[in-house]
Amino acid sequence: MKTIRKMMLGAAASALLLTSVGAPAALAQSTANQPALVDYVNPLMGTDSSYRLSYGNTYPAVAVPFGMNSWTPVTGEPGSGWGYTYDGEKISGIKQTHQPSPWMNDYAAFALMAETGPVKVKQQERGSWFSHKAEVARPYSYKVYLADYDVTAEVAPTMRAAQFRFTFPESDDAHILLDGLAGGSMVKVDVKNRRITGYVRNNHGGVPDNFHNYFVAEFDRDFTLARTWAGDDQPTNALSREGDHVGAVLSFKTKKDDKIHVRVASSFISPEQALRNLRTEIGNDSFDTTQAKAKAEWEKELSRIRVTDPDAEKIRTFYSALYRMLQFPRTFYEKDASGKIVHYSPYDGKVHDGYMFTDNGFWDTWRAVFPFFALMYPERDSQFMQGLVNTYKQGGWLPEWASPGYRNVMIGSNSANLIADAYFNGVRGFDVETLYEAMIKNATTSEGRPKDKAGKVIAAVGREGAEYYNRLGYVPYDVGINENAARTLEYATADFSIAQLAKLLGKDADAKKYTERALNYRKLYDKESGWIRGRNKDGSWATPFNPYKWGDAFTEGNALHYSWAVMQDVQGLMNLMGGREKFVDRLDAIFTTPPIFDESYYGQVIHEIREMQIVDMGQYAHGNQPIQHMPYLYNWAGAPWKTQHHVRDIMAKLYSSAPDGYPGDEDNGQTSAWYVFSALGFYPVASATGEYAIGSPLFQKAELTMPNGKTLTINAKNNSDANIYLQSVALGGKPLTKTYFTHRALSQGGTVDFVMGAKPNKQWGTAPADAPFSISAPSK
Repeated sequence: MKTIRKMMLGAAASALLLTSVGAPAALAQSTANQPALVDYVNPLMGTDSSYRLSYGNTYPAVAVPFGMNSWTPVTGEPGSGWGYTYDGEKISGIKQTHQPSPWMNDYAAFALMAETGPVKVKQQERGSWFSHKAEVARPYSYKVYLADYDVTAEVAPTMRAAQFRFTFPESDDAHILLDGLAGGSMVKVDVKNRRITGYVRNNHGGVPDNFHNYFVAEFDRDFTLARTWAGDDQPTNALSREGDHVGAVLSFKTKKDDKIHVRVASSFISPEQALRNLRTEIGNDSFDTTQAKAKAEWEKELSRIRVTDPDAEKIRTFYSALYRMLQFPRTFYEKDASGKIVHYSPYDGKVHDGYMFTDNGFWDTWRAVFPFFALMYPERDSQFMQGLVNTYKQGGWLPEWASPGYRNVMIGSNSANLIADAYFNGVRGFDVETLYEAMIKNATTSEGRPKDKAGKVIAAVGREGAEYYNRLGYVPYDVGINENAARTLEYATADFSIAQLAKLLGKDADAKKYTERALNYRKLYDKESGWIRGRNKDGSWATPFNPYKWGDAFTEGNALHYSWAVMQDVQGLMNLMGGREKFVDRLDAIFTTPPIFDESYYGQVIHEIREMQIVDMGQYAHGNQPIQHMPYLYNWAGAPWKTQHHVRDIMAKLYSSAPDGYPGDEDNGQTSAWYVFSALGFYPVASATGEYAIGSPLFQKAELTMPNGKTLTINAKNNSDANIYLQSVALGGKPLTKTYFTHRALSQGGTVDFVMGAKPNKQWGTAPADAPFSISAPSK
């Protein structure tokens, strides 16, 4: 694998700039000494990935924050989830994408490509050699030299539209192709208006029967010839085509450096709405204006957090991760002729008023992405919650993995965590009673869940095995429900979230019931082995038991990973494991036990296993979500200096802004969110508690503009790669011995002062009263 640890996509940097965005929005500019924050971002971070080994499994997404559409170059095979990989040699187009993960693949995609010479419509044949040396990837634009055609292709985005600029050589045979891709498409060329209209229907599930992505593409000059094609056939003079895979090719006669511009927009509602989106979002703007506006949008969002450090690579990694966090959930609503917010529903196929968002897996993002929104974006988080209300009303269930509708992926009932966490931390403006009803439905029954087109129940929605869980306190190993121990742990965490929300809503009986259920993890704790373990319906333990076996009773992990997934009651888990000292020893052992594994459940070494094995961190599998919070658990056991050591080691060793810069799948911002929170010095281990466990800040200074306009300044005196240990912490000038911050305190702004040193302070934060929340801990 190629490793480019010091890739720079902006001007050389030292300490972080203080770029002004007080000028008009479209004019967020950089100077020689102060590059814009967005120019620290490397969209290629994580793209050096494959099916066998993930260093992010990302693609360079050209979009505005939370954009309805993203655009990305294509190097992969037709239909592959790995549309762009860093080791790709040829680009076959720049496509509109909605892909949240290669494992989910894409939907509603179409591509544009420029050529010279004989027309080539097949994706495998039309690809042009390119070099990363002639490629410029930014969040707000992408530019690449297509060497085989001597063409430079550029794209700049808006929320629902984009502008392309193709710079051609002198040619009598210059072409721009629009490829509807396989899966159902239509194109129609309007020569008089220099326009292509049509739709695409490609998807990998989660859509109603009437699903369409309608598009319009307008050109700024006349065509010398307009043709269409179907499948692998050569183009003909027909001006419209409809079928499984159709496209259009427009030809031009160009002089050297002639620029042809294409304005493109799309809609999930109608062709008329697609044209409206084009007029509203681009209008008569030039390519440069669209690019400047997109840059300004990114600068506005990224500048909510400004970090200062002499190491520019840390800054690049930080903002590259923050960029990933601000892409999902994807906007799935539009604005009608009166400016009203409306959306096509991927749940019932109708157009409704109100918000809708998609492309998110809550199994991943409840952990840190949504807590970040609650802290820094409560207004947007409220919109997300309104979207969930609409999903429940239209589909009857909360989504656990949406892309764009219900998808049968992953496990758990994690929607409860992000809903309760939002409300607990003060997010309002949504119908919380309806969402509470939906949470209780999830927790009560597994009957009546939606089905896929083959008539199979979508088991990822609701709680698979809910009736067993509610009767026994766990999902049994021997009743044909896979990953049962993991489900039990995740249901218990969700039950805690329900209990916390019930308390706030005055539903005391529910609060009591679900707090008790939140302790169900105890029923799978095997005292003999000391690990969480699958249990049969009759109460006997599942045998044989190998704690190193991945899958089976667990989800993309083993007993050594999932046994720590008791975020709501770390003290209770510690009690089961024999107290503080033994708990710390067992945490230590995760990092020191050799990375042995049993992959027999999968029949192959899945990439998550390999990513654990190769980084020399023992059994610690940071590349996947279930164990990412584990380094912070030392805070509950009186050894916070070990948290400080490990989080800094993980940041230094497993992350960079390079194409291999992630330790595993990025997953809708979650692996990025771990880094962003940890770099700031704290992390949200447990939802709906309003607490963040303290770690070790990465930067000398960070300034956060909170939603109320107040500034939270985080100083880390003496901070360096050697000085990673907290000597003291002060909040608002007052010494703090607690190993956590509260949401309430941080949201009010003020100053956090860390004093750092090379040796651990083993007196700070060690008292039992200094530990964060646990159900089993005494009331604070």
